[in-house]
Amino acid sequence: MLLVGSLVAVNASINDYPIYTAHAIRYALAAVALCAILAVRKPEPVRLNRREVVLLLALAIGGLAVFNVAIAEATHFASSALVGTIVGSGPIVMAILGPLVARSGRPSGQVLVAAVAVTVGTAVATGLGGGDPLGALLAAVALAGEVSFSLLAVPLLPKLGALRVSAYTAVISVPLLLAAGWLIDGPAMLRVPDLGELSAIVYLGLVVTTAGFLLWYDSLPRLGPDRAGLFAGIMPIGAITTMMLLGQGLPSPAEALGAALVVGGILYGVRRTAARVGPVVASQNA
Repeated sequence: MLLVGSLVAVNASINDYPIYTAHAIRYALAAVALCAILAVRKPEPVRLNRREVVLLLALAIGGLAVFNVAIAEATHFASSALVGTIVGSGPIVMAILGPLVARSGRPSGQVLVAAVAVTVGTAVATGLGGGDPLGALLAAVALAGEVSFSLLAVPLLPKLGALRVSAYTAVISVPLLLAAGWLIDGPAMLRVPDLGELSAIVYLGLVVTTAGFLLWYDSLPRLGPDRAGLFAGIMPIGAITTMMLLGQGLPSPAEALGAALVVGGILYGVRRTAARVGPVVASQNA
């Protein structure tokens, strides 16, 4: 989530480049890297059934393509702060829906309290912002995409593992983003990136996406989707840290307070008694 948070600062260097082309190249690079890892590791072959194909398609469409389109378009109608605040409520949704999807029992009161603390911390760090109803609606669509990125993967991970789920969804998302780019940007989407833009896209593809996907999907079955969802609150901290490293300024008191609330909420939410320790979903192919 620190890696994903760094995306906010890195995106500033590609503001003038067609956003959907950038994401298509980003996921194409990740797909090549992940498929190369698959070729080297040579895991046991698996046969996908119809339900798993549908879940993979839904994951790529909702969790990647729709999420990126909604985020990009929401900022045209609402402030980045408002979009961040709405999307930042993901831990609460994950705390409620995660145990139901994983079939691990009812939602945990402890995790729900922690999710509220993380969400409040995210709102304090990013600010509430403002915008019109369309911007808020698009941000809500992005929130649904963010949650689906995790919840739709839960039933796939035991059989496919983190590597396959990451590779398959990256591959599927590329033509979807290219189609969105053509519909929204037209021929302008074909512009060749300059060296700075290309460097940023390569970082997003190989570090944020390839490494981030593998780490996230490997941790999801270990923590359970509800507790893993708490770590979405780390994204603003990643953004603040990256901006500091890039010399874009020090965090404000509100950002520091929000970060403290996020960390406190996560630490409280992941505390487990001895009887509750253990993976929620076994993943042999991670």
